[in-house]
Amino acid sequence: MSDAVKSNVIQHVQQWLEDVVIGLNLCPFAAKPNRNKQIKIHVCETKSEEQLLEDIYQQIVILDDTSPEELETTLVAAPNLFEHFDDYNQFLNLVDALIIQTGKEGTYQIASFHPDYCFHGTQPDDAENLTNRSPYPIFHLIREASMEKVLKHYPDPEGIPERNIECVEGLSPEQIRKLFPFLIK
Repeated sequence: MSDAVKSNVIQHVQQWLEDVVIGLNLCPFAAKPNRNKQIKIHVCETKSEEQLLEDIYQQIVILDDTSPEELETTLVAAPNLFEHFDDYNQFLNLVDALIIQTGKEGTYQIASFHPDYCFHGTQPDDAENLTNRSPYPIFHLIREASMEKVLKHYPDPEGIPERNIECVEGLSPEQIRKLFPFLIK
């Protein structure tokens, strides 16, 4: 992958982060670390699931070795893998196993995003799937201690998913095309 292509991937993920995740307030905790440049976007260029798993592990090591004040969270984008959501979804089991095997359960959790994200029990065209749709398959490495800290001061965190669904269900077709151009095929 050329530097220009990698730069485009980072730009697309950053735009999605700012316009969708922060712009629609889908994650009320993302604006501050984004503003403070504490979010890393790592592009995994491989076409190998094994190498992606190694990349995710290396990003966990970097988070371990870096203070949250310097690096709060990492988004690992995998533009060359998981064209199909089912393959991505199955790979999440390996990522969860990695976290357990490395003794990082309770330290990190994974939030998952994919261009064709589809929640269990929904239809692919259901609006609520937009809450987890991204320009590329993305594995979001979240520090649990940081999440617990911000949740203490956030009213009704349990209501976030419902508010997010209401938000995306209220988007017009024009807004969806503008915010999710990567869904137009």
